[in-house]
Amino acid sequence: MSNKGKILVVDDDRLVLATLTHGLAQAGYEVIDADNGDDAILLAREHRPELALLDIRMEGMSGFDVAAYLREYLQIPFMFLSAFADEDTVSQVKALGAVAYLVKPLDIHQIVPAVEAAFAQTRERTPRTAEEPAAVAADSSLQMVSVAVGVLMHRYSLPRGEALARLQQMAEGGSLEQQAQRLVEAVELLALPGAVR
Repeated sequence: MSNKGKILVVDDDRLVLATLTHGLAQAGYEVIDADNGDDAILLAREHRPELALLDIRMEGMSGFDVAAYLREYLQIPFMFLSAFADEDTVSQVKALGAVAYLVKPLDIHQIVPAVEAAFAQTRERTPRTAEEPAAVAADSSLQMVSVAVGVLMHRYSLPRGEALARLQQMAEGGSLEQQAQRLVEAVELLALPGAVR
């Protein structure tokens, strides 16, 4: 099977890690795995994966810590896989600039398409040209839609496809990016101290 790309998978749950590693390898990816943040950074420095799939809550270094390092020092794009979609988590995901945010529980058939989309997205923006500001704007729009879909998946226990369909319905023929922005801003507003819930 052809190698579709190299991905670093990090999760402190060994069963989840084994499932992800096996499923992504079967889908044609070269997979490097780690069950903690320290090992993840060492492996990333050594192997230079094209993408990282990070669990957020882990003992020791969190997925956020690993993501910040990958972004700052190695320029490796990353996506998060988490059982949490609370307001603080969502705002941190957005601030770090994840290419995708997937909410557990997910099976490998939902994760592989998201990984494929993330690879396509990161490869499209690799060439640096004079059009870079437009590309950056497009990336941030995709990130916003991804975060909004993650919020809907968590809030309504929906699979990714249904959450995206619900976001499209909410947009009612308008801009999907603008609707995603409104949804994420509403979540952040609810996170403010003293917000009416």
